[in-house]
Amino acid sequence: MKMRKLVVSCVLPLAFCAAAVSFIGCASSSGVTAGAEAVQPAEPVTAAVSSISKYGNCSLSLTAETLAANGIEAGDLLSVQAGGYTGTVPYGTNYSDVEHGKVLVVNYKGDIQIAVNMGNFAKLSGASEGSEVTLTLAEKAGYLKEYKIRQLKKSEKREDYASDAVYANFRAVQAGRIARNRLYRGCNPVEGDARSPYSDALAKEAGVQVVMNLADTAEAAAGHYDVAPYYASLIEKGNVIFLNMGVSFSDPDFIAKLHDGLVFISEHKNGPYMVHCKEGKDRAGFVNALLEALCGATLEEMTEDYMLSFENYFGVQKGTEQYTLIGQTIPDMFKAMNDGKKVTNKNVQAVAKNYALKTVGLTKEQLAALIEVLEK
Repeated sequence: MKMRKLVVSCVLPLAFCAAAVSFIGCASSSGVTAGAEAVQPAEPVTAAVSSISKYGNCSLSLTAETLAANGIEAGDLLSVQAGGYTGTVPYGTNYSDVEHGKVLVVNYKGDIQIAVNMGNFAKLSGASEGSEVTLTLAEKAGYLKEYKIRQLKKSEKREDYASDAVYANFRAVQAGRIARNRLYRGCNPVEGDARSPYSDALAKEAGVQVVMNLADTAEAAAGHYDVAPYYASLIEKGNVIFLNMGVSFSDPDFIAKLHDGLVFISEHKNGPYMVHCKEGKDRAGFVNALLEALCGATLEEMTEDYMLSFENYFGVQKGTEQYTLIGQTIPDMFKAMNDGKKVTNKNVQAVAKNYALKTVGLTKEQLAALIEVLEK
C-alpha cells in the first residue's frame, strides 16, 4: 500500500525536554522488505524542528499518531534528513534503544524527537528551530529484534525492590585499588522524587563527606533540601560541587566540567566520596568507570559495577542477551577514549590516564592527587 505524503509546517513553542538513560547499538539498511510481495516505496513525512532541549534533542512538530497513520512503528528503520544530517536510524521509545553516540528517532513520552543517546543531535546536524526534517520508512521492523531486547522498565515503588540500597541504586564502588568504602554512587539525593530520601539516608550512613553532583545546578538542588537534610549539611560545608553536565561525553562543556569535578575531588582529602547524576547510571556510570580505570580496575570489574545499575533498576540479569548488549558500553567507552582502537586490561589504565591528562586537562600532580585520595 502506498503511504500518503503528509507535510506538517507548524512550529510549536519552545519547551524543555528531559534527558535520559542508558546505551546501546544502531543498525542500518537500505531497502523496504515485505516478505515475498513487493511494496511501493514509502513517501516521506515532513515536519519542522519545534524546539531543542539543553541536551540537543530536536523535538518535531509531529505526533506519534501521525507516524502510526503512515505505517511507522517502534522497531522500524527510518531514513532521516535534518539540517546537514542524513542517515538511517531506528525509531524507538527510549534514548537507550541505541548505544552511546548513535542517532535515533524517539517517541519520548509523546514527544517525537531526533536525538543522540548521550550526545547532542543539534550540534551533530546543525539543525535549529524551524529546520525542516524528513522521515521516510526505510525498513519495516528492521530494528525490531534489538528494540525488544533493549526495552527497560522500572518500578517507582519501594516495595518492589529488595532493599533501600537497591531502590536508590546506592553502593560502594569496589574495583581496582579503590579503598574499601572510599567511593560511592547512587541516585540523586536532591532530585525531589521518591528515591531521594533513601539516597540521602544511605549517604549519611556511609559517612559520605564530599559529593560530585553531575546533574544539577546549586539553584535546582536548593529546592529539595527538605528531603535531603544530610546532603544539605554537606553543601553548607562547601563539600558539594554542582556541575549541571549534559549527556554528551565528547562535548567540550562536559569535558570542562569533568575537569572541575575531578580537581574538586582531588583537593578534598577527607572522603568518602560520592559521584551521582540523576539515576546514578549514565553520567555517573562514565565518571565512576573512569575513576575505576585510573585505579587499576579491569574491564570486567568496571562492567560488573556499571551493570549493577541495570540490575537494580530494570532487573537485567547476567547471561542474557540484553545484559551483554548493555555491558558492551564499558569497552566501547574506553575504545572511544583510545581513538577507536581496542582497549584491553593491559592498557585500559594507561588509556584512562592519557584521557585524564590530554583530553580532560589534569596536570600530572592533580591526577596523582586524585588517585591518592581514592586509594588511601
